[in-house]
Amino acid sequence: MAFLTPDPRHLDRGDARARRRTPGPASGARYRAWDGSQDLPDLTADELVDALADDVLERGDAEEAIRRLLQRGIRTAEPGQADLRGLRDLVQRLRERREAVLGAGRLDDPLAAARRELDEIVELERDGANRRLDATEPGADGGGPSAGGAGTGPVDPALRRLARSIAARRLDQLDRLPPEVGPRIRALQADDFLEPEARRRFDDLVAGLRSSMLDRFGAGLADAVKEMRPEDLDAQRSMVRDLNGLLAQRIQGQEPDPDDVGRFLAQHGRFFPGAETLDDVIDQLAARMAAMQSLLQSLSPEQRAELQDTIDALLRDDRLRWDLAQLGASLDMLLPGGLGGRERFRGESPLGLDAALEQLDRLAALDALEDQLDGTTGPGDLAGIDRGELGELLGPGAVRDLDALEDVVDQLERAGYLERRGERLELTPRASRRIGQKVLDELFARLRRDAFGGHRVAAPGRGGEREEVPKPFEFGDPFQLDLRATLGNALRRDENAPRRPGGAGTAIRLHPDDFEVYRTERSTSAATVLLVDMSRSMLLRGCYLAAKRVAIALDTLIRTQYPRDHLAIVGFAYDARELRPEALASLSWHGYEYGTNLQHGLQLARGILSRWHAANREIVVITDGEPTAHFENGHVEFSYPPTPRTVRETLREVGRCTREGITINTFMLDRSPALTDFVGRLTELNRGRAFYAEPEHLGEYVLVDFVQRRSRRIT
Repeated sequence: MAFLTPDPRHLDRGDARARRRTPGPASGARYRAWDGSQDLPDLTADELVDALADDVLERGDAEEAIRRLLQRGIRTAEPGQADLRGLRDLVQRLRERREAVLGAGRLDDPLAAARRELDEIVELERDGANRRLDATEPGADGGGPSAGGAGTGPVDPALRRLARSIAARRLDQLDRLPPEVGPRIRALQADDFLEPEARRRFDDLVAGLRSSMLDRFGAGLADAVKEMRPEDLDAQRSMVRDLNGLLAQRIQGQEPDPDDVGRFLAQHGRFFPGAETLDDVIDQLAARMAAMQSLLQSLSPEQRAELQDTIDALLRDDRLRWDLAQLGASLDMLLPGGLGGRERFRGESPLGLDAALEQLDRLAALDALEDQLDGTTGPGDLAGIDRGELGELLGPGAVRDLDALEDVVDQLERAGYLERRGERLELTPRASRRIGQKVLDELFARLRRDAFGGHRVAAPGRGGEREEVPKPFEFGDPFQLDLRATLGNALRRDENAPRRPGGAGTAIRLHPDDFEVYRTERSTSAATVLLVDMSRSMLLRGCYLAAKRVAIALDTLIRTQYPRDHLAIVGFAYDARELRPEALASLSWHGYEYGTNLQHGLQLARGILSRWHAANREIVVITDGEPTAHFENGHVEFSYPPTPRTVRETLREVGRCTREGITINTFMLDRSPALTDFVGRLTELNRGRAFYAEPEHLGEYVLVDFVQRRSRRIT
């Protein structure tokens, strides 16, 4: 199916981070099939909070929920809505890009191009030597070459013999050249060329190889080696020698003196632009040398030996060569995982030296960026990721995705869902209300009409939600008058009513039977205390999240649908404590004590209900075990298995609640005989009700029971 979006060329483009794309007037909007290049609407702050809700409820930590969201992103189900791609998606794209690089070629012979160029240079030089040799033959045209090259007149026989000797000796040198690249370069560097073009091409080849390889050991090394004057190499030798000394101290477990590091950077800082610490120097060297080291490790032993010999031939300075080898070994010891690793290229086209090093540089950059993304612990770390590097490796779309992730916290703060308290991010009450509404909507979306049967209420209420269906007024009904129906009844009852004086209008006489009112729900006024078991067993059995969702949903339901009712939430474990409803979303059960002190919970709930004047007062208990603790002489007595004393003291508190007209309804999350027996005794004493509910259906049971007890329909 083609997905159509407005053509962005005909839309107004706003801020890339806070855009909601909307077409202009119908006449100015054009649509075309979506091809991946169009901008889609960003997620709203409400959608971001909804995506955070489950993690916030489960862990009680807004920062941890944001970290997990940044990792996984958000996949939307709505057509035309942009996904928020997470860090895992970026890492996966980096890995796919890595596989593409490895499939771009193969490392058959990285020195093949240099080998061919050397062969052509040697042949060019050989042709020149042969021409000179032929020109010295007796009777050759032109009189033979002069001492400086081809001549135009007679030449002294002695010069002819000298020229012939030079050409023959050069041919002999060329015949004895070794086939390997490094020794061949070393031999040609020691010889004098006869052909200027061959010399030029050889110098260009050597300069290119130096640029490709030597500058990876130190910035500017290729230029210094090119001249090979002692003064050109002194600075390089000094830098490598001093750096080896600093690295040797770190290898031995001794951090180099900051003054020594400062002197090193003051003297050699030009080799490491922007470096301020020894770690910066190591990072720069590792980035330069990793590709060469990886190339060496990725080759066969024979190819590795030839490449290393070529590097040695290009250096031509034994002391510097030894120091650089020591530098590479030191870095390999200091860096986690070593300096570069073996790579297995799987492509079809052979890679030359420059192409291989370029691909290895790209692989190293991909690995470094993946490590950086994997090491991201929070939204603050996203700013440190190099957008330029990310765009070069994965394209501008990846940069936009990263910017969208970085904007999540700012967007939530702007919408009033997050606030900073010191170094931490906390949910605001508005976010807690949003999460509560989401939980409530999810629970009611799963309800069935026949989840519970009807039951009696202790005291009927006085009016509730109005319906649009009228009924004749009866004594006691809420007087929500349907004026139109009432006047219509009066007019139909007395069609011959006299006209008003002056002839304007009709006199209407109302009779008690004419009055009609709107039907309403009669709602019971209620005060409820939700007692939630917060003992360690609730956490271990996986019940605490279900109980937390019930608490949040019930708070949201009463606050939004029954604002005149009262709700308090009490958590009980080793002892009981009242919980603030606005803190429920970020509440965590982790760290609560052993024990199920239901006695203290009932005592605290009874005290709370005594402050509220409501027709119906109720305690809803959610627990997964029988009581194992009670207060005695001001101290908590805990025992498992529970003692008869704990059961008696808890039932004594049940009796006090019963005498004060408080109903206790219990939702059991376990069917153990001990819990079933205790709840049976509680229910018999209080005349409340008991339910068994699996954790995943607890919310449906509690909410349906509350709503059905809360109202009944006028008939």
